[in-house]
Amino acid sequence: MGATWDGRGVNFALYSENATKVELCLFDDVGDQKESQRCVMAEHTDMVWHIYLPDARPGLLYGYRVHGPYEPEEGHRFNANKLLLDPYAKAIARLPKWSDALHGYSVGDENEDLSFSSADNAADAPLAMVVDEAFTWGDHRFPRIPSHQLVIYELHVKGFTKQNEAIHEPHRGTYAGLGSHESISYLTELGVNAVELLPIQVHSDDRYLQEKGLTNYWGYNTMGFFAPDPRYAATDDPLEVIREFKTMVRNLHDADIEVILDVVYNHTFEGNHLGPTVSFRGIDNAAYYRLVADDPRYYMDYTGCGNTLNVRNPRVLQFIMDSLRYWVTHMHVDGFRFDLASTLARELHEVDKLGAFFDIIHQDPVLSQVKLIAEPWDLGEGGYQVGNFPVGWSEWNGRYRDCIRRFWKGDGGLASEFATRITGSSDLYQWNGRRPHASVNFVTCHDGFTLNDLVSYDHKHNEANKEDNRDGADHNDSWNCGEEGPSHDEKVVRLREKKKRAILATLLLSQGVPMLLSGDERSHTQHGNNNTYCQDNELTWLDWSSDESESQLRDFVQQVITLRKSQPVFHRRRFFHGQAIRGLDSLDVTWLDPNGEEMSDTTWNDPSVRCLGVHFCGGKIDVDEYGEPIIGDHILMLFNADHAQETEFRLPSLADGKLWQRVFDTALFDENGTEITQNTYSLKTCSLVVLRCPVEEDEE
Repeated sequence: MGATWDGRGVNFALYSENATKVELCLFDDVGDQKESQRCVMAEHTDMVWHIYLPDARPGLLYGYRVHGPYEPEEGHRFNANKLLLDPYAKAIARLPKWSDALHGYSVGDENEDLSFSSADNAADAPLAMVVDEAFTWGDHRFPRIPSHQLVIYELHVKGFTKQNEAIHEPHRGTYAGLGSHESISYLTELGVNAVELLPIQVHSDDRYLQEKGLTNYWGYNTMGFFAPDPRYAATDDPLEVIREFKTMVRNLHDADIEVILDVVYNHTFEGNHLGPTVSFRGIDNAAYYRLVADDPRYYMDYTGCGNTLNVRNPRVLQFIMDSLRYWVTHMHVDGFRFDLASTLARELHEVDKLGAFFDIIHQDPVLSQVKLIAEPWDLGEGGYQVGNFPVGWSEWNGRYRDCIRRFWKGDGGLASEFATRITGSSDLYQWNGRRPHASVNFVTCHDGFTLNDLVSYDHKHNEANKEDNRDGADHNDSWNCGEEGPSHDEKVVRLREKKKRAILATLLLSQGVPMLLSGDERSHTQHGNNNTYCQDNELTWLDWSSDESESQLRDFVQQVITLRKSQPVFHRRRFFHGQAIRGLDSLDVTWLDPNGEEMSDTTWNDPSVRCLGVHFCGGKIDVDEYGEPIIGDHILMLFNADHAQETEFRLPSLADGKLWQRVFDTALFDENGTEITQNTYSLKTCSLVVLRCPVEEDEE
């Protein structure tokens, strides 16, 4: 499928089940107003139209014109006046220029999409380019980091480096910038070992956003499912864009950092029935999209974006799988995070976790071996599927996010759920044989408040989006600590900093896979905007000029990630069971109340409880793949989410008079490593403390 150069010529292949004729249109230059040549694709095999051009070479610009019935009431929207983008385009040399000519109907006509447009869009339509996929990978290798050892850093390719003056200016905001020595050094020093990139497949900027002077910054509006977006490249050459992306991946892999792509296969950029005809809609609307059964003029919309790809069609399913395999085999990425993944599981109307999409991935020799992460919800009925994806999948754990936010906000009645969430959410993932790494834990992500704003704003402030502050979530489980927005009150500032440290430490030391939002370690603020999807500016670009508090927070995050990696108890491969280890008296995990006693049923259910501790027993935590023991220290974590009351927490005694050592206290800065000689610990308000006791050889 697509345009394939074999060294002698190029084969073009396009799937269209209902077309009556297909023409390949060739262009000489990206500025051309119309094609220089049309080639009728006379060969038609198994609903695939194809033609071989023996003299064609990489760099050739092309598009398609597809003939067929224009009958929106029957689901067909063919219009040969519209030049169409190849769904399999590996490079997009020209992005669309919004105009009425891009629509298959006459914009402004009283019959809306039931009218027919005779306007030719060749001057404004996107153009694909034939590519040569050769690249020198050298001795490249995939890091293949075990899932339970991942620490994910979610970032936007442009926003991460756009304002970093340490990077060569032409490379800021690009793949080259992310793959630079400066960026990689920062990531490795921080301690993360995987980057999850917001969509880098070519996306379309919505027309209504452009008319308001905004852009689709996040990129969840995919147009080219095989092509890296040229807007994030330091080069203007479409063929060099691919090489720049591959170089970025190679450089990150050389530093043992995996690359996970955020991908959008639930819908396309063409929107609802009033959207443009630029690719799939004009190629075969009824085949590529899910239409309303009793009125196929309209689209099933489980995404809130106007349409839903028809994964029930074998060719559409093949298209998705071909795209995923391409990014692994040719671009060498390590995995995917699937936007609104529940949509892909809808065989009919209901979500089917054993649908064809999952069956095919699980048997695929390439895709079954990479990281697979689901955003386990969509906007349709029954779309919230946290905990219900199959073995082999991890999930963004929205329940973890909500619980941790509420706990550190000071809400009561959460002790039991909090304990479950920080130990891997076994209630969600253990029932079908999954492991703690099935839970991708996060408190903030690109969608919503940053961590700094989570503790600085009670309400969203999205006026910059020009939607009268109606967009974005109204319920954020946030608390401004007494003053909305920036504050010069030292008491408010101290509380906010203390809460940020407590939240970050909780996230990074929970069982499962932690995902850190880029910039949270630098106190990045979006000034209360919790829906910055259209903000390509300083609001979303990271500020690399640091003050003392930002440097302290970054150093703290480095410290906690180092602790996570050095103590295997924080990244266990299996769930805790509350049972004795190797026949000893000590349980693998013990939950404690402030009196040092095991939590009782009454305490677990007490809505006033905001303080508790957990003792992770050290010793032989597990065995590695070679059967060698994995040894960890005794760890004690004390949590106090109360904002008013300090607590004298009685510490569990250790054998042979050993003492607990403080690893860190989020309420303190410079007293780490201190031995605790008392049998109680003064636990400050809104704080988290980690204590350790090294395991002796005879305990191993």
